Amino acid sequence: MSGQRTEPAPETPPPDPAVRIGRIAAEGTTLECSVTPSASLRRFFTGEPFRAEYDVPIESVPDAILAIPVLAQVCPVAWAAGADVYVATVDRTFATALGEVEATLASLYPFIEGGDLYARAFAEPTLEVGRGSTDTGLLFTGGVDSTCSYVRHREEEPTLISIRGWTVTTDSSDDETWDRLRSRVSAFADERGLETAFVESNALSMLDHPMLLAHFKRYVDGGWYSSVGHGLGLLGLCAPLAAARGLSELYVAATHWEGVDLEWGSRPDIDDRVRWTGTRSHHDAYELTRQERIDRIADYVRTEAPELPLQTCNVRIEDNCGRCEKCYRTAVGLRLSGLDPTDHGYPREALDYDAIQRGLENGDWILGEDERYMWADIRDRVHETDPQSPAERAFFEWLLEAELDGLVDESGSPLSHRALRAGARNTPTVVYTRIYPVWDAAKGVYRRFA
Repeated sequence: MSGQRTEPAPETPPPDPAVRIGRIAAEGTTLECSVTPSASLRRFFTGEPFRAEYDVPIESVPDAILAIPVLAQVCPVAWAAGADVYVATVDRTFATALGEVEATLASLYPFIEGGDLYARAFAEPTLEVGRGSTDTGLLFTGGVDSTCSYVRHREEEPTLISIRGWTVTTDSSDDETWDRLRSRVSAFADERGLETAFVESNALSMLDHPMLLAHFKRYVDGGWYSSVGHGLGLLGLCAPLAAARGLSELYVAATHWEGVDLEWGSRPDIDDRVRWTGTRSHHDAYELTRQERIDRIADYVRTEAPELPLQTCNVRIEDNCGRCEKCYRTAVGLRLSGLDPTDHGYPREALDYDAIQRGLENGDWILGEDERYMWADIRDRVHETDPQSPAERAFFEWLLEAELDGLVDESGSPLSHRALRAGARNTPTVVYTRIYPVWDAAKGVYRRFA
């Protein structure tokens, strides 16, 4: 953060604005601690203690490493409010990394004010914990980006790490979805002789994400976690796991690429700086566009995995609906790389070119600047591709002439949602939640879009 100060972490809430991290308890595979924000920051927290569940015992992991997951979630919120953070002990290497990540975020967003990190001890722990069969980990969903990163690093036989708490919530209603994701990732790993690791955390539900969005949406292109917190947050969640399994290298797949100038929570100048004793993180495949990543996957398909499944849907996480913008976009990308989308988990209607054009022209989907770049990337490949049907030819001709900036500008969330966010920014929390009971409903709507 802006500074590291060795002082006792107070037993009472620190002066406003600040956040205090309580005693961190590790029992078996479970990590838990309290998070106490001062008065002006309470609206950004739900009051839940921070929790994380691993699939390996973490009791032997040093406290300085165990503090990393919660700090990775709390610090960006504190920085946005100009608040200090208090914790008993933290890994010195990670504390330094926090300062570097804060500097990056401050260069991207005008609302990042910064703050100091107070600890009783900035430790340099010795790791004497269990070791696995590999020293490399890869955050893995089975989508284009993480599958490309696997293809690039498959000789390292990385442990595939999947995290519950962002796209799959910890609500019991998502239990079946999580079970299906685990089964899908496990099957992918088993076919390749890889280890898996599964992490579950309330990292998002401990934060009042709709309230954060209400205050800062005008500065970001997406949600709070996607635009600000997820690179540091997801990698930080892996720290106890990495220590327990002896993972010295962590890869997180790039979403964007060189030349895409967007404020985003996972970038080389964030992810490459996240580190702690024994482990360094890497933002992978940033030099490749999304279409070039699909090309890498296509090469792997043709030589080693003819029926490789991909999962990229914006509506379902257990399979692909074939009708959302991301399914359509990925199916077109596969076609441009010479693959048949139906061989890789997409229904035939995912290449319904008339439906794709109508959806983009009618503003059926909420699009951001990243989608504009991705459709422009597809358009660049269309120049090099001979259409195989009249429908494909008509779509290619339309896309080559389409005004992508206008299509993005004409999509977006309803006016009522924007008004709701404005109200939350300017009203005390206790008053807002009394006067606007629709706020809880808005949270549900947000979660579906997030």
